[in-house]
Amino acid sequence: MKRILIVDDHAVVRFGLRQFLADTKDLEIAGEAVSGMEALVLLNSASWDLVLLDMALPDLNGLEVLKRIKRQRPNVPVLIFSMFSEAEFAIPALDAGASGYLNKDSPPHQILTAIRTAIDGARYISPALAEKLLTGVASNGHKAPHDLLSRREMEVMLLLSKGISLTKIGEILCVSVKTVSTFRTRILAKIGVQSNAELTRYVMEQKLG
Repeated sequence: MKRILIVDDHAVVRFGLRQFLADTKDLEIAGEAVSGMEALVLLNSASWDLVLLDMALPDLNGLEVLKRIKRQRPNVPVLIFSMFSEAEFAIPALDAGASGYLNKDSPPHQILTAIRTAIDGARYISPALAEKLLTGVASNGHKAPHDLLSRREMEVMLLLSKGISLTKIGEILCVSVKTVSTFRTRILAKIGVQSNAELTRYVMEQKLG
């Protein structure tokens, strides 16, 4: 039985995967973490065949957790399991050592294929991402981090770098605070920083503000 550590702060996702894999004879969710730091502690507490990692966590962004996992346990495959767009995040994740990138709305057979492919030591790339890579839609991995941002994400990043609150940014852009918070999570993940202070430093260093 292959032991999987799932890192996701949504209980319904963890429960769903646990129930889903309970029907298999070779896979089991043997551990669960709701944050990046908890995942790193659990990583060293047992033997794992795969880490199933979300990109949006309450403390560290997924790319940072991925990098730390690969430093601590380089031989443990990490499969990203996220709602974020493959075209935006898959290449940075693969460059950071991920064994694959899987969208949470993927069909069940694709989830199983991805998990087993990663456990077997190969990289999993979905048919949709493979097509994007072939057509050049996805990032080639050589752009600056901020080149991965959409126009709206760039706007939010510049406002955050000026110390403007999420509530005020929502008012300025005529969107909800929850939407702004989602933008912030995606921006931090794409830029590879952990806080607004680090984001501000990045903006200054890149002379974007």
